Amino acid sequence: MEPKPVNSGVVTALDIGTTKVCAVVGRRNEHGKLEILGFGKVDSEGVLRGVVSNIEKTVKAISDATGLAKRSSGLEFDVVHVGIAGQHIKSLQHRGILTRDNDHTEISQRDIDRLVSDMYKLVLPPGDKILHVIPQEYTVDSEQGIADPIGMSGIRLEANFHIITGQITASNNIHRCVERTGMRVANMTLEPIASAAAVLSDEEKEAGIALVDIGGGTTDITIFQDGIIRHTAVIPFGGNVITKDIKEGCNVMVQQAEKLKVKFGSALAEEVYDNRIITIAGLKGRDPKEISEKNLAMIIQSRVEEILDYVVWEIRRSGYEKKLIGGIVLTGGGALLNHIDKLTAFHTGFDTRVGLPIERLAHGYKAQLNSPIYATAIGLLLKGIEDLEAGKTPPTPVAEKVEAETVAVKDQDGNKWYEQLFRKTKEWFEAEPDKDF
Repeated sequence: MEPKPVNSGVVTALDIGTTKVCAVVGRRNEHGKLEILGFGKVDSEGVLRGVVSNIEKTVKAISDATGLAKRSSGLEFDVVHVGIAGQHIKSLQHRGILTRDNDHTEISQRDIDRLVSDMYKLVLPPGDKILHVIPQEYTVDSEQGIADPIGMSGIRLEANFHIITGQITASNNIHRCVERTGMRVANMTLEPIASAAAVLSDEEKEAGIALVDIGGGTTDITIFQDGIIRHTAVIPFGGNVITKDIKEGCNVMVQQAEKLKVKFGSALAEEVYDNRIITIAGLKGRDPKEISEKNLAMIIQSRVEEILDYVVWEIRRSGYEKKLIGGIVLTGGGALLNHIDKLTAFHTGFDTRVGLPIERLAHGYKAQLNSPIYATAIGLLLKGIEDLEAGKTPPTPVAEKVEAETVAVKDQDGNKWYEQLFRKTKEWFEAEPDKDF
């Protein structure tokens, strides 16, 4: 039997990260909250600093993650909303001008769309493409600082734009990996923008805040003020660099270094009071190694402080250093490090909290989603649903997964066995209640 089509408001998000590939299936419920229908997470081996470096390994990880999401949700889908990140991401400011024909008619969404589409015609360095065009403030006939000009009258419409660009090859590789699994990409969102959608409140965006997403390969920064994205940046350091430092500093294997970081790691050496001695198994026939918890914390702290120096530099470069009333919000896997919020507050001077992507989730979500690791995936899901509701992407076909069971039935003589397949769904039995087996 063919899968039965279901609610087209269902969206699938795919976060292709350096350490993990995560697929999340969900929809918006009647209360405006995200209802998570299923998700899958697998280790990623084909991505380096946010960019696909091995097509085959990435294809396998995408296939495995989406397979888990299909099984846990009981749905079949072939369209995904994906994120893009990496050191190749750049941002620039540009001003656009539109001269209208008639000053008596009201400025409409069509005028704004024309202004935005003009930005996509900008001449960029070879190999780059525009990913996002984000309007800042508008000016109508010399009247400045207008947030929403729709409905106003005027001849000359101007706007400042924050334009985000990335490499065409990085985008094409993501498309290629997804298509090799038999699916297609509905749209592509910059990952720090997605993370911000998942963990920041509207009040924080209005007050002024910097979101710092510490992933495995990169640290992404997004700065908001007056509810508008003002600055985006990608730093090519993340949790993997901390693991590498532990590996070299303690002279252990990479897997052991990762376990040390996760289980015993602290971003602030001052907070380690017990200073326990950690014993690490040696290679075959060799003595075990020992390291104190405080020394481990000092290795981690020095690298985290270096990452935070880059964060502070980007905040200063944006020009909004004195306007961040909300301070800094940390998310991503790196935010799981013990005391990293305290270290960030001490080192940068900004109020700091760890952002969890559960504020927009409906009740009943799985407990493991209550982690900054899933901020990007849930943010991509939010962006996918917003684009769907705004008509920017067409409704995607989603179907109930066919569940089949083999049943052996004896004939009247009791000699032969016949195997029949039937679907274990309520609709099937209601459609054929008197089916004779």
